[in-house]
Amino acid sequence: MKIAVMSDSHDHLHAVRAALRKAKEAGAEVVIHCGDLVAPFVISELKTFEGPVHVVFGNNDGDVFLLSRLAAGSNVTLHGGVATLELGGRMVLVVHEPDTAEAYAATGAYDAVFYGHTHLAGERTVGETLLVGAGELMGFKEQPSFAMYDTETNTAERVSVAEEWAGYVDGGRAGV
Repeated sequence: MKIAVMSDSHDHLHAVRAALRKAKEAGAEVVIHCGDLVAPFVISELKTFEGPVHVVFGNNDGDVFLLSRLAAGSNVTLHGGVATLELGGRMVLVVHEPDTAEAYAATGAYDAVFYGHTHLAGERTVGETLLVGAGELMGFKEQPSFAMYDTETNTAERVSVAEEWAGYVDGGRAGV
């Protein structure tokens, strides 16, 4: 199973649209968002994905009541601060904060742990657990991207959406 893992969209709908389009093209069956949607209208974009979407809250998701109302009865599930999911035969955990993610990965109870918050993509193993920083869709610290996770191989690869985001300019920040 292929899973698109994204984070820190911060209201950048064009990047969310591009990421969902690329995720679908890459065969993603599920989308995970590691927090910081920011405004509730991002839920409307996530609902356009044809499969399940799992979201954890970040530190910039202000109106959780409206986020919850918009997600109710749809393919988007809001999990609060932590999501524990069994997907494609793998146990995965999703949080926003990297320190929390590393602590969960160190337990060895999960095949993969995903996080956001840092706005930096990253991947490493902690014991036998794959720890993946989803990067960012907003394009602040690095080019907008997300991770495609493959449950068969327990690996992730980076997918850029900078080319699909008309008007994106990294201003020299990306890659710094």
